Amino acid sequence: MTASDDGFDVVTGAFSYSGAAIASELQAAGRRVRTLTGHPNRAPKTQAGAPIEVIEVRPLDFADPVALAESLRGARTLYNTYWVRFAHGHVDHPAAVARSRVLFQAAVEAGVRRIVHVSITNPSFDSPYPYFRGKAAVEQALRDLGVSHAVVRPAILFGGNGVLINNIAWLLRRLPVFAVGGTGEYHIRPIHIDDLAQLCVQAGDSTTTETIDAVGPERPAFIDLVRTIKDAVGSRSQIIRVPGALIPPAARLLGLALRDTLLTVDEYQGMADGLADTDGPATGDTALSRWIIDHKDTLGRDYANELTRHFR
Repeated sequence: MTASDDGFDVVTGAFSYSGAAIASELQAAGRRVRTLTGHPNRAPKTQAGAPIEVIEVRPLDFADPVALAESLRGARTLYNTYWVRFAHGHVDHPAAVARSRVLFQAAVEAGVRRIVHVSITNPSFDSPYPYFRGKAAVEQALRDLGVSHAVVRPAILFGGNGVLINNIAWLLRRLPVFAVGGTGEYHIRPIHIDDLAQLCVQAGDSTTTETIDAVGPERPAFIDLVRTIKDAVGSRSQIIRVPGALIPPAARLLGLALRDTLLTVDEYQGMADGLADTDGPATGDTALSRWIIDHKDTLGRDYANELTRHFR
């Protein structure tokens, strides 16, 4: 595949979580896939250690927009999953917004026909949380370009090698108590990673500029989700309610012990404020409760370390 080939698709981060699912869905549909990645070492290898030539790898170097545009030239659709979950090193949410603008502009200069961007439910310029403000700013940057695009907004993802549900199960298997902030009655709309990927590829095939909430068929209260996981994995942990203000510092302490960022303030407060919930119809079919039961024997056996995956 060369840069002049017509009809290939580009996925940012095709060796990460959502990017890998989108790339796999595209390949299953017979598409040719190129990835822009800051982690080329994650490319699948042969037993001899050579890269498997399934996805062409190009660097995701925001400091070189000319090279970015060249890597995008000839692509039909850009599937963008780039974002930062939390500030790390010199990259925070405002920096991620600026980087996203560079990527989108490079796509336009390269003549990319359509952009499918993975965002978040309920982004807002008025949000008190930098994560949600940043997501709103990236969506606006995409709208300002005037290119055909779709914004796909998931709330919470599960399935595959996802972190959140697995690590709740891991904690329930090991801790005598599991603390839930506030009443725990705030609802979430989780979607399976494969359902998200299918939704993104369908959006890529469309020509309509649109915004889609990527949400599954269930919207459990968070405390009920924890109870479902507890019962499935046979945990004896006691679920207790604590003041919400205690959750972020408790998560920081656990994160220090695990050498990870377990839960950010934005993530907890956003969920407690109902930002991981929507009232719209389901756009994914996989029920989280059924998936938990189907994976109860392996769920939470190993801890999924976010910092190890992305930065170590």
